[in-house]
Amino acid sequence: MKLTDTAIKKAQPREKQYRLPDGNGLFMVIRPAGGKLWQLRYRFEDKEKTFSLGQYPVITLLDARQRALDARRLIANGTDPSAQKQEQKQQRKDDFHQQEKDETETVEAIAREWFERFSDQWSESHAVRIIRRLERDLFPWIGKSPIASIKPADLLKVLRRVELRGAIETAHRLAQNCSQVWRYAVATDRAESDITVSLRGALPPAKERHLGAITDPLAIATLLANIDEYKGSPVVRLALKLAPLVFVRPGELRQAEWAEINLDSSTWTIPAGRMKSRRPHVVPLSVQSIAILNDLKSLTGDSKYLFPSPRSKTRCISDMALLAGLRRIGYTKEEMTAHGFRAMASTNLEHLGYDIRTIEIQLAHADKDAVRAAYKRETHLLRLPERREMMQKWADWLDSLANQPPDTQILQTRRALLISHSIA
Repeated sequence: MKLTDTAIKKAQPREKQYRLPDGNGLFMVIRPAGGKLWQLRYRFEDKEKTFSLGQYPVITLLDARQRALDARRLIANGTDPSAQKQEQKQQRKDDFHQQEKDETETVEAIAREWFERFSDQWSESHAVRIIRRLERDLFPWIGKSPIASIKPADLLKVLRRVELRGAIETAHRLAQNCSQVWRYAVATDRAESDITVSLRGALPPAKERHLGAITDPLAIATLLANIDEYKGSPVVRLALKLAPLVFVRPGELRQAEWAEINLDSSTWTIPAGRMKSRRPHVVPLSVQSIAILNDLKSLTGDSKYLFPSPRSKTRCISDMALLAGLRRIGYTKEEMTAHGFRAMASTNLEHLGYDIRTIEIQLAHADKDAVRAAYKRETHLLRLPERREMMQKWADWLDSLANQPPDTQILQTRRALLISHSIA
């Protein structure tokens, strides 16, 4: 006897589970808790099996009969409906996992993972430049694509977008970052190879660019006089006055904190996290530097930073503040930059007879001898007495340029370029 909708609706749960047959192996199971489930009993390869067709009333009587008919057709064609259902369920699960995998294996996901893993080895400013470059020039174009699907030609199109706006050096830097990301993907088994290898020579070479720097002693004297007459922000003026005396990188200078300054020992210890080399760096402070710091203390001593932003004492001045200060006193970027104070010191200290290794240590340049660098971990303490003497003599030399009469100054500066021994 066939089931009817009325009979199904009237069927009440009992203490034990029971069945209502519809014929041809189709029946409804009434559970003690009240649930009603359609099932089909069939034989396949001489084994009796049960196949679930769904829950009533979501699956109506007509639906159940149609599903039972479809299942019997599969059986007639040699397919086990239960096995097929399991395969389909597994396929959906695999598809879901593949989708999850694709989402974690996109170019952007892997690039951000690489960035998070290695960014603590870079200075803050360097890390910011890298992630901004990726977010601006890479992610919008291929960031959502699985990294394994990207071909060299795809990446070249991205790089050429940067090249076409005239930023050839940025295109090369982006290619270098992409190479690092792809090598990381290869190492973590999410890419087959570093596709940037195929792009070598595909971009025009970047023009060699030197940062503007004043190294001629007479021009240095003029620069120091111009800084002394600076009419802008007192904080920027003192930053420009301190810059030639300590010749650190601009980011290291503007982010300097009072906690790093030890006036008793006349030293400034820059922590490893802010250094390009990821090692701490000691700057011996000359008498002239201490005098500037004392002036600065009265202005910014209540801030964390030596050079706080005019908008908030919780932030330091921007990376454009020093450059803008130099522009204000009349120097173009081709003539002088905030980074140029390093070239100024390096060039003239060598002319003045100081050992190049001592100068390099004070500049916090990485040791080109990898073996020597590996063993000398405390490079910030190397040759500290010699560097302390050098920094004081350097400050005195700068003073001599600024204070001598013009005619005497010219003679002295010409002579300074010729001597091969340290300052007397």
